[in-house]
Order: sequence, then structure tokens, then C-alpha cells
Amino acid sequence: MAEEASWLVVGLGNPGPKYAGHRHNVGFTVVEQWFLDREGPYAAPWREKFHGLLASTSSTSPRTFVLKPQTYMNRSGQSVAAAANFHHVPPQRMIVVHDELDFEFGRIAIKLGGGHGGHNGLRDIIAQLGSADFVRIRTGIGRPPPGRTEVSSWVLSDFSASERAEMPDLVALASRAISAILEQGPAAAMNEINARREQSPGSGNPS
Repeated sequence: MAEEASWLVVGLGNPGPKYAGHRHNVGFTVVEQWFLDREGPYAAPWREKFHGLLASTSSTSPRTFVLKPQTYMNRSGQSVAAAANFHHVPPQRMIVVHDELDFEFGRIAIKLGGGHGGHNGLRDIIAQLGSADFVRIRTGIGRPPPGRTEVSSWVLSDFSASERAEMPDLVALASRAISAILEQGPAAAMNEINARREQSPGSGNPS
């Protein structure tokens, strides 16, 4: 019997401390917390591989790789494609956690395939893979107040104090979405996670 293909869980963001707390980096935050919760404080460290930081689980079967591309957002596909090709992960067994402007802060939803919706990280992943058939976890960051802030500045800004207070709930639900996909499959996970909308808390370039 052939061995079941691995999963690749990708969190999108920009590398370095300058961007660490930004809305655009919520994908990094989610996958870091999911990996810590799953593997514990003595998990194997993140390694520099595939133009990113890579970790892998020891507690899941089949094996799950976790990737934080370090190529800047608009070149995320370079890292994702390299990791997927090396580990023979098809797009259908790839989960990408990303910030979602079109959702209010805290709303989480799973989506199967589709376009990039103007998100430069997704755009480059689709281009590099030659496929959009991966699973997305859309993590709501909301849009900037009308007329006050450009979108590019908004995604490259820190969360507000009130948003930071609610971040643990957002991260916990997005982390649960990852686990649900791995444990139940994308369709069943969508039924669980997407129904929770009413429970949500109120060298490239970085964007």
C-alpha cells in the first residue's frame, strides 16, 4: 500500500522583527502557535530550508511540514513551491494561512481553491505552483477606516490594543481550523469552522 502523502502547512508573512506584529504577519503567528500547541515546548527547532523556516511534526501521521517563507510576501511562492516539490506534497494537501482584508477582524473561514483576491502572497503561490487547488485559512484583519489609511499601509501596521487583546481567540480558532483539516479533511472542517462566523471576536517587497 502506498504511503499517504504528507501535508504542508504554510503561514504567510514578512521576515524579520520589523514586521513581526503586523496584520500581514498573522499567518506566521497562527502556524507558530499551532506547531507549539501540537508538538510542545521541546519540539525540534525551525530550520532554514527552501528560502524559509521549516519545521515538521512528530505527532501526526502522515507527517506534516510547517513553513514560514522568508522571501517577503510577494515572493512567497518561491519558498512554497521548493518545499512542496522536495517533499512531494500536491496542492490539494497544502494549507495556506493568510490575512484576509474582506473579513472583519477575528472571522476565520476555510476555502478550497479559488483566486488570489488581490493578495500578493497567494498570487505568487498560485503562479509558482501552477495551481490554485490548495486549502486556505482566511484570517480576518478587516479593512482600514474609509479614507484614512491606504491598504498597503494598513496591512503593514500593528494591530490595535483592543485587537491584540482578542488575538488569542483569533489564533486559537485558526489553529483549530488547521487541526480540523488534518483530522477530518477540508470539507468536514469547513462545516465546523465556517459555521462559527457569529462567534468571531469583534528580495521582494513586504506587501
